[in-house]
Amino acid sequence: MISVTTPSLTFEDYLTYDDGTDNRYELIDGRLELMNPSRVEHFLIAKFLEQQLDAEIQRLSLPWLTFREAGVRTGFNKSRLTDLCIVTQEQAKELLGQAAVFQTAPLLIVEVVSPDLIARDYRYKRSEYAALEVPEYWIVDPLEAKVTVLRWEEGWYEELVLTGEQPIVSPTLPELTLTVDRILAAGTIS
Repeated sequence: MISVTTPSLTFEDYLTYDDGTDNRYELIDGRLELMNPSRVEHFLIAKFLEQQLDAEIQRLSLPWLTFREAGVRTGFNKSRLTDLCIVTQEQAKELLGQAAVFQTAPLLIVEVVSPDLIARDYRYKRSEYAALEVPEYWIVDPLEAKVTVLRWEEGWYEELVLTGEQPIVSPTLPELTLTVDRILAAGTIS
């Protein structure tokens, strides 16, 4: 991540910021941080998970939506870009005609770990999502071949680390049938 030199931005400035490029930024304490392009494996895993989550939401006829690369306000002058998030249709309706930056906690956030941003997903985003009381947060880590499922309970994240053929245990989507190996295999092209 590269910090971009601009005057300190408010959250409202961030929502309308346009530098004329297709660059994606997170807002960290009023500073823009340029997000590096992800690896192809990252995109493949995120796409696979988006399809699986959408299929489960549709199967259960839930009034929810899955978004890729949507923003989530995590502080006064802070906003993070998620790899995936599930929100209610009501949350999405509130943003029609605006930047896709949710100001209320999504039901589920998924982050796929990138080699150059390991601390961001495990440490910084985890604490920021906890402050928002995001009910469920997955850290998909192809580097360590594991998925960490964090479940918000009584003011704290309960952590479950899964590997191999272990099934994903999701409080949000309890009937979801995914294993860690199947998720990680999505990051390959045969």
